[in-house]
Amino acid sequence: MNRRDFLAASAALAAPQLASADPPAPRGKAEACIFVWLGGGMGQIDTFDPKARGLNKGTPKKAGSLYDSVPTATPGVRFCEHLPRVAAISDRLTAVRTVNHSVVDEHAFATNLVHTGRVTSGNVVYPSVGSIVAHERGAAAAGVPPYVLIGYPNVSRGPGFLGSKAGFVYLTDTAAGPAGFARPADVDEARAAARRRLLEAAGAPAPAGSAAAGYEAAQAEALRLAGPGFLRHFDLTREASATRERFGGEFGQRCLVARRLVEAGVRFVEVSHNLNFLNGTGWDVHNDGIDNQHLLVRELDAALSALVLDLESRKLLDRTLVVVATEFGRPPEFDGGGGRGHQGTAFSMVLAGGGLRHRGAYGVTDDLAKRVVSDPVPLVDFHATVHAALGIDPAKELYDGPRPVPITDGGRPVRALFA
Repeated sequence: MNRRDFLAASAALAAPQLASADPPAPRGKAEACIFVWLGGGMGQIDTFDPKARGLNKGTPKKAGSLYDSVPTATPGVRFCEHLPRVAAISDRLTAVRTVNHSVVDEHAFATNLVHTGRVTSGNVVYPSVGSIVAHERGAAAAGVPPYVLIGYPNVSRGPGFLGSKAGFVYLTDTAAGPAGFARPADVDEARAAARRRLLEAAGAPAPAGSAAAGYEAAQAEALRLAGPGFLRHFDLTREASATRERFGGEFGQRCLVARRLVEAGVRFVEVSHNLNFLNGTGWDVHNDGIDNQHLLVRELDAALSALVLDLESRKLLDRTLVVVATEFGRPPEFDGGGGRGHQGTAFSMVLAGGGLRHRGAYGVTDDLAKRVVSDPVPLVDFHATVHAALGIDPAKELYDGPRPVPITDGGRPVRALFA
């Protein structure tokens, strides 16, 4: 075989592979993301993927949903009876019922996986979804950071190898706002500017790319944000009392702060539904921790529905992607105390707004919400969907030093959700 024939044969062999390659990822139109985190593991069978009633007390126990279900605004889709307000707006959202992964035994590992899209590595600290969005899109307006965390900080939410510029500003108390940004009463803008000039003259800039340079950048960002201009976005007294009441308790107030922040130009806000708010265990409902799970579901119902409708009334819903995420789901079987263990084979996460083509629910599980029957969504594909909705290519390569690291590890967006 001569060289020309060899090249022709090689091209013929490659052609089917090229033809079967994935088309480019869809590009959504969302400009911001509110990422609602339900730490502990929300049970899909007791919320967004209800099945036939089970029995968790007495002998014998019967696997199934703990609550009845109700119809939604989407024909054929039902949610838990404690989600009536969310059920009424199901046309603005999609419960992705077939999310799955294999990390279920340990909360911290699963939390890291859902935030970064990758398992913990010994030699790479991967960036969170919030930090990737901050890195790729930046803040949408001057005077605010690109990424705010309303909850407790940890490495799973952090920038990893992207460095401090892709990090977050955080707060744990909506009444107090983020710590360290309020100036003393006697320091006005002119005096603060004079102090910045003194600081800049104090030494030579650190070498580019060094840890010291990262610290200087973080310091400069903190100085830029210090003062009343940024802090006013956390002042809920500026909201009508009726609005605050619609959002409900502390968790709802966090969601209201998140709306104020994206309205001001923050690109990504994580809102954590922390442990010990209502039932003492959060969403980690082992044994009798499940007894008051309905209070958590009702609080989610009030806050999520108020957030979606408030964004819609301000014409922000189509450009704001709301994500409800959790580290894993719960099995249909009950444990010895009537609670539930952990499950990663199939669980639900929710997408709302963001310009997506919503359908109430996506994907089908079996009669016990334990196995995927159709339209599986591996976690990496859920991440790819979030990024694509925000106009970010999930296959784009970032760099950990000289090493290229794609934003997702081969994730494919759920195309059915894109117009």
